[in-house]
Amino acid sequence: MKKQLTIIALLALGNLALAESCCKATAKAPTTKVAVAPITKVERTYAMLKPEAVQKGLTGDIIKLIEQNGFNIIRMEKRSLTKKEAETFYAEHKGRPFYSDLVAYITSGPVITLMLEKENAITDWRALLGATDPAQANMGTVRKMFAESKSKNAAHGSDSTESAKREISFIFG
Repeated sequence: MKKQLTIIALLALGNLALAESCCKATAKAPTTKVAVAPITKVERTYAMLKPEAVQKGLTGDIIKLIEQNGFNIIRMEKRSLTKKEAETFYAEHKGRPFYSDLVAYITSGPVITLMLEKENAITDWRALLGATDPAQANMGTVRKMFAESKSKNAAHGSDSTESAKREISFIFG
């Protein structure tokens, strides 16, 4: 009975090869094959609605779009970033020609910071955001619908698991 439970547990975890080897060791093959759905991972990502979106009153429309696309908003704050916070947040861009303008822009007014959660949150949020340049963004994306330009592109989104963890920790503690 204990080996049967082990085999069932291995099948449930999607480890068919190990379950089959366990069956061979007991000289019994499973009588039924179990279809196991792939294990999906709920992720958290960071999103920021930028100053022009806040100033133009677009945040409600963007948040509605976020929720309509299955994201759970775990945390949300309206705040202004200090110059020091902006420099730290965008440290990876230091030395690039646009760095000073980026820091000045992101500190020009309040932003909405969000912690979002869903399966494949990072990839899905990046897809919903659209290309950095709204002229190249797909229809129905945040940037196509709400961005002014490549530099005033309405929203930010973490581009990797590592970035999401770093940005969430930096903004929300």
